[in-house]
Amino acid sequence: MKIQFTKMHGAGNDFVLIDDREGLVPWEDHFLMAAIAGRRTGVGCEGVILVQKSDKADFRMRFLNPDGTEVEMCGNGARCAAAFANAIGASGTALTMETMCGLVDAQLSDTGVCVWMPEPSKKNYGLELKVGEEIVCGDFINTGVPHFVVQVPNISAVDVQGLGRALRLHPAFAPDGTNVDFVTFRTPNRMTMRTYERGVEAESGACGTGAVACAVVAVETAKFTLPAKVKTTSGYELVIDGDWRHQKCTGLTLFGPVKFVFTGEIDTERMELDGEID
Repeated sequence: MKIQFTKMHGAGNDFVLIDDREGLVPWEDHFLMAAIAGRRTGVGCEGVILVQKSDKADFRMRFLNPDGTEVEMCGNGARCAAAFANAIGASGTALTMETMCGLVDAQLSDTGVCVWMPEPSKKNYGLELKVGEEIVCGDFINTGVPHFVVQVPNISAVDVQGLGRALRLHPAFAPDGTNVDFVTFRTPNRMTMRTYERGVEAESGACGTGAVACAVVAVETAKFTLPAKVKTTSGYELVIDGDWRHQKCTGLTLFGPVKFVFTGEIDTERMELDGEID
């Protein structure tokens, strides 16, 4: 089977986008999806995104992690999916996409793509977790997917791989685990973040839902106001905005750049897999 794809990135968060409106792509084959995402043996990406037909919205965004597992939401992935869907004629510049966490609106402009994010939930601030001999304090929040936000004084000195993985697998977040965001708050309303991403199992180039998580925590614990600007690992900047009233944010948005990188064709019969394709 041959699959046409487009490589894109949103603020350094890179994805493989596939037009699956005909429903022919075997996305449930986790071995195949993981092989496509492989950095050394596949196309290489932090997520495989399928644009599929929907009876509720302009299209459905199906997001698969590099390990082949499906997750509810990806902020930068949604922004790339919006631009890709528009490019293939699946939507206009103002659109709605169906995701596992509900309907998500998006708006394309000349400078980037804005998506309206799910309302944050399951907040649990001030958690103290023991990691080895160390006590790590952070704030848990779900912004479509779970995040544990840890404030640090020096973002460049953080052991994202080691400490990030230990927190991602901490029993406090069992059984599904969590994404882990290390953030340094700056003023006025600026911050720098690095993310250990669940499913990628490594530091991500950027994380949209993580940027939203950091911004919400900053507003609720550090007297930040929106809009807030978040600098990612890749050096790009994401902007989080919304209307904050009575301890609740409405219309929470994520805005930033998206780029089309290249297009290609995957020949599944020639891919090296750890399993079989039906």
